[in-house]
Amino acid sequence: MAEIQTAAAASDIAGHEYLAFKLGSEEYGIDILKVQEIRGYEAVTRIANAPEFIKGVINLRGIIIPVVDMRIKFNLGSPVYDQFTVVIILNIAGRIVGMVVDSVSDVTTLTPDQVKPAPEMGTAFSSDYMIGLGTIDERMLILVNIDKLMSSPEMGLIEQLAA
Repeated sequence: MAEIQTAAAASDIAGHEYLAFKLGSEEYGIDILKVQEIRGYEAVTRIANAPEFIKGVINLRGIIIPVVDMRIKFNLGSPVYDQFTVVIILNIAGRIVGMVVDSVSDVTTLTPDQVKPAPEMGTAFSSDYMIGLGTIDERMLILVNIDKLMSSPEMGLIEQLAA
């Protein structure tokens, strides 16, 4: 019986897994459980009158999904599409959404003591969408609440999760 309790306690301490990706020189992390797959960047079909950060749509095995360019969304300069550019396919509240990032680094596990609260900065990247900052040795991951970001009213992609 004690072994079962110890295993449960260990899993609480083990923390969460995050997919680390790069946008410019910064590294971000999102909950790995929201990631359905990672694909190489391919041409998208533009949609008239869509916001600039919505690159367009792609056909993913018969499902038409919107693709958001995170560099444009976070005002991080003009995106460059090369062999490292990837589309992270997310499953958020039952909707499939693609997210273009510069590159994917790895999957990392963060324990609760490695996650620090996000500072209030009042920048374009609202701290509303930040879970906190993950620290691994000299590395720092900006942890993004991808559910909240993708379902935000300005994205207009997914109905409000609270509804």
